[in-house]
Amino acid sequence: FELGENVRVIQIDAIGHRRGPAPEAQTLYTDLSPPPLRSEKKMSENPSFEGKGRPSKRDRRVLDLSRARHLE
Repeated sequence: FELGENVRVIQIDAIGHRRGPAPEAQTLYTDLSPPPLRSEKKMSENPSFEGKGRPSKRDRRVLDLSRARHLE
Protein backbone atom coordinates (compact mmCIF):
# COMPACT_ATOMS: atom_id res chain seq x y z
CA PHE A 1 0.00 0.00 0.00
CA GLU A 2 1.06 3.61 -0.47
CA LEU A 3 2.08 5.70 2.51
CA GLY A 4 2.73 9.24 1.33
CA GLU A 5 5.36 9.02 -1.40
CA ASN A 6 6.58 5.60 -0.23
CA VAL A 7 5.20 2.14 -0.95
CA ARG A 8 5.12 -0.42 1.87
CA VAL A 9 4.90 -4.16 1.36
CA ILE A 10 3.33 -6.19 4.16
CA GLN A 11 2.47 -9.86 4.55
CA ILE A 12 -0.68 -10.63 6.53
CA ASP A 13 0.07 -13.51 8.91
CA ALA A 14 -3.25 -13.71 10.77
CA ILE A 15 -6.63 -12.02 10.95
CA GLY A 16 -7.60 -10.30 14.18
CA HIS A 17 -10.92 -11.21 15.76
CA ARG A 18 -11.32 -7.91 17.59
CA ARG A 19 -9.95 -4.41 17.58
CA GLY A 20 -7.05 -4.35 19.99
CA PRO A 21 -3.91 -2.44 20.98
CA ALA A 22 -1.15 -1.64 18.48
CA PRO A 23 1.39 -4.17 19.86
CA GLU A 24 -1.18 -6.93 19.36
CA ALA A 25 -1.96 -5.72 15.83
CA GLN A 26 1.75 -5.69 14.93
CA THR A 27 1.93 -9.43 15.58
CA LEU A 28 -0.65 -10.02 12.83
CA TYR A 29 1.55 -8.87 9.93
CA THR A 30 5.17 -8.84 8.72
CA ASP A 31 6.62 -5.72 7.11
CA LEU A 32 8.58 -6.73 3.99
CA SER A 33 9.44 -3.18 2.89
CA PRO A 34 13.11 -2.31 2.51
CA PRO A 35 14.39 0.17 5.11
CA PRO A 36 14.36 3.81 3.96
CA LEU A 37 17.63 5.21 2.65
CA ARG A 38 19.42 7.84 4.72
CA SER A 39 18.84 10.45 2.03
CA GLU A 40 15.10 9.72 2.10
CA LYS A 41 14.78 10.23 5.84
CA LYS A 42 13.11 13.51 6.61
CA MET A 43 15.42 16.09 8.11
CA SER A 44 14.04 18.07 11.02
CA GLU A 45 13.35 21.72 10.31
CA ASN A 46 15.24 22.99 13.33
CA PRO A 47 17.61 20.45 14.90
CA SER A 48 18.32 22.68 17.92
CA PHE A 49 14.76 22.04 19.19
CA GLU A 50 14.65 18.34 18.35
CA GLY A 51 13.23 16.40 21.28
CA LYS A 52 12.97 19.47 23.50
CA GLY A 53 9.30 20.17 22.86
CA ARG A 54 8.03 23.69 22.70
CA PRO A 55 10.60 26.54 22.51
CA SER A 56 10.93 28.83 25.52
CA LYS A 57 9.97 32.49 25.33
CA ARG A 58 13.62 33.47 24.96
CA ASP A 59 14.19 30.89 22.20
CA ARG A 60 11.07 32.11 20.41
CA ARG A 61 12.33 35.72 20.46
CA VAL A 62 15.68 34.62 18.99
CA LEU A 63 13.85 32.69 16.24
CA ASP A 64 11.61 35.66 15.43
CA LEU A 65 14.60 38.02 15.23
CA SER A 66 16.56 35.67 12.98
CA ARG A 67 13.57 35.24 10.67
CA ALA A 68 13.02 39.00 10.50
CA ARG A 69 16.68 39.59 9.60
CA HIS A 70 16.51 36.86 6.97
CA LEU A 71 13.52 38.53 5.28
CA GLU A 72 15.22 41.95 5.05
